[in-house]
Amino acid sequence: MQVWHGLGQVPSDVTTSVVTIGNFDGVHRGHRGVLAHVVARARENGALAVAMTFDPHPARVHRPQDAPEELTGLEDKLALLAETGLDAVLVVHYTADFAGQDPEHFVRRYLVDALHPVVVVIGRDVRFGAGNTGDRGTMAALGGALGFDVDVVEDVVPDASERRWSSTWARELLAAGDVAGLALVLGRLHRMRGAVVHGEARGRALGFPTANLDPAASGAVPADGVYAGWLLRDGGRGDRLPAAISVGTNPTFDGLVRQVEAHVLGRTDLDLYGEEVVVEFAVRLRPTLRFDGVDPLVEQMREDVADAARALGVPAPAPLATVDVDPGTPHPS
Repeated sequence: MQVWHGLGQVPSDVTTSVVTIGNFDGVHRGHRGVLAHVVARARENGALAVAMTFDPHPARVHRPQDAPEELTGLEDKLALLAETGLDAVLVVHYTADFAGQDPEHFVRRYLVDALHPVVVVIGRDVRFGAGNTGDRGTMAALGGALGFDVDVVEDVVPDASERRWSSTWARELLAAGDVAGLALVLGRLHRMRGAVVHGEARGRALGFPTANLDPAASGAVPADGVYAGWLLRDGGRGDRLPAAISVGTNPTFDGLVRQVEAHVLGRTDLDLYGEEVVVEFAVRLRPTLRFDGVDPLVEQMREDVADAARALGVPAPAPLATVDVDPGTPHPS
């Protein structure tokens, strides 16, 4: 799949395309239904299947004070879009000036002049142009005037549910820590991506070394708690290792900084510092708890490891050796 960052990277030899437009945050099952339609129509017409998306998310421009955390960073979003069979993605840098274009100017410049669409695929609630004044009726009228068809794709609704697959639904599940339910909406496990950074190394001292994700990691952080999941090395291209994942502030040690840290089950030999990893969340095991001292915490961590192994369907590792820890004293890595 080709990725074009801005109109300047769109090849001049693009002659025909089938195009859709959207944020595609999370690339959930609803998005995949639309994108499957795009690919099918493109194959029928001998055209390129193209999606236009935006970076940053428009909410970060229009209401930065309460913009939702993006489910998926751009790198992972592009990788997920590639899995749908698209031929190309046009990533448009979203700014206030871009948002201020009237609907016709946007369609002429970004669709007709650049991508030469034979079909534009939209959802029923599509909005575009300054003040979101363009809608499906606007697009149909412009298509008639400018020479492209418009396909309106119905919302994708799961069986026995009146609620469509959506990024809003996905965020609600994430905020509740229901990563198993979230996986049903996404059609995959939720993931975060980032570099492994040094922490206080209490986990190593307790016998459960963890890979601490950089706070700048991409992908939305689920609710505080302990999860079973996977750590993928080498930016997701390397080994996929079973893990128990902690999200929270380490209240037993009076922590203040919210962290995401993954313990690879049964492993003390991994040197992950500085490596980019992907962490996938499969199921929530328990909420974050405050323990009255280190001993009950260690006992619970042993249970967490066993529970994670069961949830992931892998053998439970042998208990790891621990050392004494002063809860108030950070331990060097």
